[in-house]
Amino acid sequence: MDSDKVILTVCVTGSFGDSTNPVIPITPKEIAESALEAYELGAVAAHIHVREVKTGAPSMELHLYEEVVQRIRDRSDMIINLSTGAGARFIPDDRTPMGLGPGSTFCVPEKRIEHVLRLKPEICSLDVGSLNFGPHVFVNTLSHVEWMAEQMGAIGVKPELEVFDVGHIEIAEHLLKTGRVKRPPLFQLCMGIRWGIPATSANMMAMVERLPADSIWTGFGIAASAFPMLAQSILLGGNVRIGLEDTLYVTKGKRASSNKELVRKALEIIKALDKELATPDEARTLLHLR
Repeated sequence: MDSDKVILTVCVTGSFGDSTNPVIPITPKEIAESALEAYELGAVAAHIHVREVKTGAPSMELHLYEEVVQRIRDRSDMIINLSTGAGARFIPDDRTPMGLGPGSTFCVPEKRIEHVLRLKPEICSLDVGSLNFGPHVFVNTLSHVEWMAEQMGAIGVKPELEVFDVGHIEIAEHLLKTGRVKRPPLFQLCMGIRWGIPATSANMMAMVERLPADSIWTGFGIAASAFPMLAQSILLGGNVRIGLEDTLYVTKGKRASSNKELVRKALEIIKALDKELATPDEARTLLHLR
C-alpha cells in the first residue's frame, strides 16, 4: 500500500468536556451526524463514545451505542471504532478506600465490552495499562485486559491498543506474545493526558522506536498539543486522529465550532506535508481488517 496514505480518524465526543458547550455532540443523532460530516471531508474512521442524553455525562448504555452505529452504517462505509474505556474510572470513597466514590465507573470487563460483542465494530479500543488520569485512576488490570482481548479476537474485532506511557507497550507485547492479540498490532499513542507521557516530539519518537516492527499506529496529543502531535505523527510515519474529544480549540484562543472545522485543519496539515488521505477501502487494507 502507498506509504503516502494517511488514515484520518475523527474522535467525535469523549468522556470529558463541558456538556453545556453547544458544539459538543451529546445525543446519538448529534454524534452520528458529526461523524458523517467528518466522513464527507475524508475522515474514514470514527472513534465513538456516547453520553447520557439528558445530562451529557459519559455513558455505557448499549442502546445509545446501537443508535450511533446504525446511523453511521446506514449512510456510509466508515470504519467504526468503539471505546471500551468508560468502565475503568476509579475514584475511591475517602470514608471507605476500597469502595467506589462519586464519579467512579469501574465495572466488570463483561460490561465494558458488552456493546462491542453486540454491535461487532471493525475496531474497538483496548486500554492496556493503568495510570493516574487527571483526578481519578484509570484501572486496567492485566487479567481484565487479557480477557477482553480474547473476546475481541473471538469475534474478529481488531483491538486498538491504547498506550499512555512507554511501559504500556510492554503489556501490549505480552498480549501479542501470548496470542491474545493477532499481528500486525494496531497501536494508539495517547500523549499529553495529565500524568501520562507528555506530548513532545522526543517522547513520540521514543514510543515509536519501542513499538514492534510490524505495528500500525496513530499518535495524538490533547488540548494545545493536538495539532503539533498530529503533524509529528505524520512525519514519523503514523496515522492521525482529531476531534472534540481531544481539543476544543482550532487555533490558540479560538474555539472550534465543530468536528468538521478541526478535520479541515487536519487536512491542511496533511496536504502541507505531501500526504494523501486513505480511502475507506485503502484504510481497511492498511489496517488488516476483516
